[in-house]
Amino acid sequence: MSDPLSSVIIPLLYLLSAVLFIFGLKGLTGVRTAQRGNRLAALAMLLAVVTTLIELGVVDYRWIAGGLIAGSVIGAIAALKVEMTAMPQMVALFNGFGGGASALVAGSILWARIVEPGSAGTASALLGADSATTAFLSIVIGAVTFSGSLIAFLKLQGTIGGQPTLIPGRHVVNSLFLAASLVCGVYLAFFAPTPGELAIAALVLGALGLLLGVLYVIPIGGADMPVIISFLNSLSGLAASMTGFVLGNNLLIISGALVGASGLILTQIMCVAMNRSLGNVFFSGFGGETAASDSREYSNVRSYSPEEAAMVLESAESVVIVPGYGLAVAQAQHTARELGDLLEKRGAKVSYAIHPVAGRMPGHMNVLLAEADVAYDKLFEMDAINPEFKTTDAVLVVGANDVVNPAAETDPASPIAGMPVLKVYNAGTVMVIKRSLSPGFAGIKNGLFENDNTMMVFGDAKKILQELVNEVKSLAA
Repeated sequence: MSDPLSSVIIPLLYLLSAVLFIFGLKGLTGVRTAQRGNRLAALAMLLAVVTTLIELGVVDYRWIAGGLIAGSVIGAIAALKVEMTAMPQMVALFNGFGGGASALVAGSILWARIVEPGSAGTASALLGADSATTAFLSIVIGAVTFSGSLIAFLKLQGTIGGQPTLIPGRHVVNSLFLAASLVCGVYLAFFAPTPGELAIAALVLGALGLLLGVLYVIPIGGADMPVIISFLNSLSGLAASMTGFVLGNNLLIISGALVGASGLILTQIMCVAMNRSLGNVFFSGFGGETAASDSREYSNVRSYSPEEAAMVLESAESVVIVPGYGLAVAQAQHTARELGDLLEKRGAKVSYAIHPVAGRMPGHMNVLLAEADVAYDKLFEMDAINPEFKTTDAVLVVGANDVVNPAAETDPASPIAGMPVLKVYNAGTVMVIKRSLSPGFAGIKNGLFENDNTMMVFGDAKKILQELVNEVKSLAA
């Protein structure tokens, strides 16, 4: 590799890749620009991989080709086969694989540079204090991200249930294991006298990280999954950035820091949307003690048929559709869009209200509605749509629960007290499509269902929406 190539061209390619990453992330902040942002980020990653291979010079391209083929096949199958309703699970897995990869790379550097050649001395003496420190941080953070993301995946998938699993004395146990991992990491970086002891310390550190990931995520309920997914995304970026220090790769440091910072900002946005702190999400075991305690104590619920609901929608001049996870489970986004289009043809103004934590990951509802070709300008965030409910004729809530619960504003003792919610109860008529009166992930009663202006339409979301479509068509005939 020529000197001008290594000293000028490669840094410029890395800089270009970093700039593309930044513009890609910028594009992902808007619904209209998300696809372009995703393409820019993908191009940045391709450029980064190619530049890194050029910088390394002598590599075994058989392994590179094998990895590219295997990863491409797995990614393509996932993109084609995974339903949009399972996208949160897929994102959780991606976070976990990113963290696991960072831990493995950091561990492989220790193996290749110290353990395999049998080099005498501590990691800090052989690699430098900064590389040794970031190596142990990459291992433990990557391991925590990997196991924590797998638990999040299993909870979202329903394999181990979405309710919190509260271990007795969990805070003390977690603190002890965290302290043990830090002690083990410091020993690995600064005190392990032989390659064998360093290898053992690295394995123990990885095991402690895996255990910590399980212990920290298992007590967290499904209602908090949007926060946990974004936080684990931040951790995966942080682990990658630490690995960049170990490798001496500036682009990995920058891109990892971008992912870590953006994930942390998104985590904070999610916490604000639920009026809770990150510490409360991790340590409160939210939903464990209150689950279903009073969720069915309803005395004034009125059930209506799709035909009766269609008559209200047919005469409404303004309609707001509120999607929730029930819409995703029923895969009813296309039917919801069909109903919206039909009402618009009859002269109604139709909008879609998006709560920041509706669904199981940030932006879940936006992705579902975009898949159904709902126009971007019809999607309104909570702060923008809330003032409009007072002048809205009808609101159609499809599978949402906690994000429209008025207890957040009316009951100071409620577990969701102070949480910003969609103020659908201010509309003229509120139609709620649900299978039953079962609670949301907060496990509490929803007083909206008893309001005088609420019409409950019980049944599968997709089936009910299709019946509404048919009824509105028949009324127009």
